[in-house]
Amino acid sequence: MRDVVIVGAGAMGCLFAARLAEAGTQVTLVDVDRARLEAIARDGITLADDRGVRSVAVRASLAAQVTGPADLVLLFTKSMHSRGAIASVAHLVGERNHALTLQNGIGNAEAIAEIFPAGQVLIGVTDLPADLEAPTRVSSHGHGSVRIGGYRSAGEAGARAVASLFAGCGIDTSFDADVQSAVWEKVAFNAALNAMATVTGLTVGGMDTEPGRRIAAAIVAEVVATAAAKGINVDADRINSKVDFALTNHRQHKASMLQDRLAGRRTEIESINGAVAREAAELGIPTPVTATLADLVRMNEPRD
Repeated sequence: MRDVVIVGAGAMGCLFAARLAEAGTQVTLVDVDRARLEAIARDGITLADDRGVRSVAVRASLAAQVTGPADLVLLFTKSMHSRGAIASVAHLVGERNHALTLQNGIGNAEAIAEIFPAGQVLIGVTDLPADLEAPTRVSSHGHGSVRIGGYRSAGEAGARAVASLFAGCGIDTSFDADVQSAVWEKVAFNAALNAMATVTGLTVGGMDTEPGRRIAAAIVAEVVATAAAKGINVDADRINSKVDFALTNHRQHKASMLQDRLAGRRTEIESINGAVAREAAELGIPTPVTATLADLVRMNEPRD
């Protein structure tokens, strides 16, 4: 794989664009923000990580101006924009290329599969740290990794190829045949903390109370039960350990959903707690805590 199109010039999109381009991959970063695209095309992306600070040249373009080829389309928009974002690059679909989502939540792969053949859709998770400090500057300090698999079994070869590409660019990446479990474990973690933070306005440490831990544990149990009903095995103990670690060690952190709320943006509630509650309802699994928190977040969503 040599040509990569990344849709979404947020923190993660800029981080991956810089890392891949720095290693020699042909990268085009796509967004709807013309001013940011012009700045990136002119100045490149300033990448600050544990290796230092440097500027990396990256091509930047509106979706309609990208003519291809594209061996890989990597989607990094907020989940509520997935359907429109992947539709904007529908002209890049080929017989053998792939589209990958490393976004939060569930439902993103399904949106991609409306445009790309399901066998060419890849899914994964990442915990790489990334902070957009300015329109063209991204920082990433500390370790993180990527796990990739196929949305369908036919995607295994493509997932392995992308994992090899990322690893060759210095990104800790592995192929995961059971990637759906990893996706749902991350959904459970985010569902347990993000919605509660958004409703209460508390930092992660502020939720480290008996009521906060009860709510988080109840949500984890509901997500695990929903995943099990779908035939996806997730490790409740591992998720609860991650929640405990966050409550204990990331005390000043503001959850990303709370950050969106404070900035007046729509949140990703529909792809996290909302998506879990919908899927659980279809399967007859009760999720009273998850569904209630989803409704509480919805009550204060910006009106379009």
